[in-house]
Amino acid sequence: MFRDRQEAGQKLGASLNLLQLKDPIVLALPRGGVPVAAEVAKALKAPLDLVIVRKVGAPGNPELAVAAIVDGEPPDVVLNREIVEAYALDDGALRVLIAQERPELERRRAVYRGKDLPLSVTGKTVILVDDGAATGTTMKVAVRALKRRSPRKIIVALPVAPVDTADELAQEADLI
Repeated sequence: MFRDRQEAGQKLGASLNLLQLKDPIVLALPRGGVPVAAEVAKALKAPLDLVIVRKVGAPGNPELAVAAIVDGEPPDVVLNREIVEAYALDDGALRVLIAQERPELERRRAVYRGKDLPLSVTGKTVILVDDGAATGTTMKVAVRALKRRSPRKIIVALPVAPVDTADELAQEADLI
């Protein structure tokens, strides 16, 4: 195992260095992913940025994600079609639920990023880092949103994840 997130990031960075990636950019999922990603970025001598994701909960069940908003210019909304259909949510209901979560996304953006714009991932090899993934839902949503921004490749880098979660993420990303 790892002593802490820094050690996890150092080991991930050393492994990723072996891939000799061209023009990588490291993106962290806050908060736990930031110290891991900082070490990865240092090892790769790559720029570091954040991907801020806000879950949109189902009516009456806020822990069940019907969608997620991924910060960017403009922000991306990724729907969980199964949950949307299970709750019979129409476009109007979805717009209301999403609108309720935007202020929190904007608050987090202001705290984490200030007035800085996200780095462009177009044509870049993106290394998306978190400190682990239990279900992988946040990571999956981030990968799907990043794909819309035309990166060359998306690599998911996690120090720990259950095998089934890693298998699911391998279907979303180019490499895990």
